Amino acid sequence: MPAGAPVLFVANVDFALRHFLLPLMREARARGYEPIGACAEGPLLEVVRAEGFRVVAVPMARSLSVGANWRALRALRRLIREVRPALVHGHFPISGLLARVAARLEGVPRVAYTGHGFLFNQPGPLWRRWLSLSLEWFGGKLTDVFMTVSEEEARDARRLGIARHAVSCGNGRDPAVFHPDPEARAALRAEFRTPAEACVVVAVSRLVRHKGYPELLAAMEAVPGATLWVVGERLSSDHGEDMEPFFAHAGRMLGPRLRRLGYRHDVARVLAAADIFTLPSHFEGLPMSVIEAMLSGLPVVSTDIRGPREMVVEGETGFLVPPHEAEPLAEALARLAGDPALRARMGEAGRARALQLYTERHVVGRTLDLLGLPPRAGAA
Repeated sequence: MPAGAPVLFVANVDFALRHFLLPLMREARARGYEPIGACAEGPLLEVVRAEGFRVVAVPMARSLSVGANWRALRALRRLIREVRPALVHGHFPISGLLARVAARLEGVPRVAYTGHGFLFNQPGPLWRRWLSLSLEWFGGKLTDVFMTVSEEEARDARRLGIARHAVSCGNGRDPAVFHPDPEARAALRAEFRTPAEACVVVAVSRLVRHKGYPELLAAMEAVPGATLWVVGERLSSDHGEDMEPFFAHAGRMLGPRLRRLGYRHDVARVLAAADIFTLPSHFEGLPMSVIEAMLSGLPVVSTDIRGPREMVVEGETGFLVPPHEAEPLAEALARLAGDPALRARMGEAGRARALQLYTERHVVGRTLDLLGLPPRAGAA
């Protein structure tokens, strides 16, 4: 690919571009290319733009609205005609499909896609799952480089004929940011007035139904020796059941044992101050939050679904429990809450596994190599 060539990275919302695409854009720039981001406008893009990246607002809707997606497609085509990228790399089901269609219509030489979880693997009505599978089949025909974050879904793509050469690129986080930090632990616990000996369970995710919050909040009632910290918020583009009634009930039942922290820029400090991480989702790709927790030395309690079950080693780095069920989740959390030595042992094993498999430098480098963006001579 020519030195200094523009490369367009497309996501759906600012949260996704900030947390998933920014590391790719940084490394692409370091390799001598010109990365450009495109997604719906949002406040988290300030972080990306502050680093000198160009990010263009595109009216992505995260819905099946024909009108909304037509407007997004037209905006992407205009942007591609303007910047003439050598590569378009789309992410997530709807924005990724629109990016690939626009790229093909505008004659972009190389088109790539990364799937962060197939919607046809998500629980839901049969018609929606078949529609998702059909769109993935269609999108696969437009794609030169087809990647998924999880190994299991790469196998799904090959088995179902979506993309015969689909590969897993993985996910990664920076161990220089996410690591055990006794000073941060002491400082944050003092700030929150949480005793040093208290057992803290932490969850980090968007506040949506498929992250398993009803089960988690119910499970915590059966773990009386632990406090739950919840980091995250509901995005304006999120769909589905409102979680506020569940949190209101949990607030009455758990009292001060439930602490909602909202969206935070210091997630690494929060993880360092916690004892157990949990993500009882119904559906995932390869969750970054689990990687962050593992690098931070926390045992992980998650669900036995695609993504987490290739990350968490049952009985060694944490526990895997059935989705949609509060009782097994409570049992796993209670076992860890009552055994500091087990928490320490599993946390150390999880950190060692994450350092081997899920470091940002390795994953980002592999992804750019798969995209055909090798380092250029003289690049920083």
